[in-house]
Amino acid sequence: MSDTAGRTVAVRLVFADQGTFHAETVHVPEGAMAEYDRLIDLLREEESVTRQMYVDLNRLVSAYVVEDGE
Repeated sequence: MSDTAGRTVAVRLVFADQGTFHAETVHVPEGAMAEYDRLIDLLREEESVTRQMYVDLNRLVSAYVVEDGE
């Protein structure tokens, strides 16, 4: 079993909606991070992520991994 099984990484998503910005922090599987070159691809394609959340890519402005302490 992998050391990363069950572990997650915090990802901050920033959305724009009619001139206002809204931020959400979500958690994605740590093991899936290494499988994708770009975070946006993980959010669009990773089944373990898309099964649990819908990300409105038309409104998504920014997505980044949250470092410890942020």
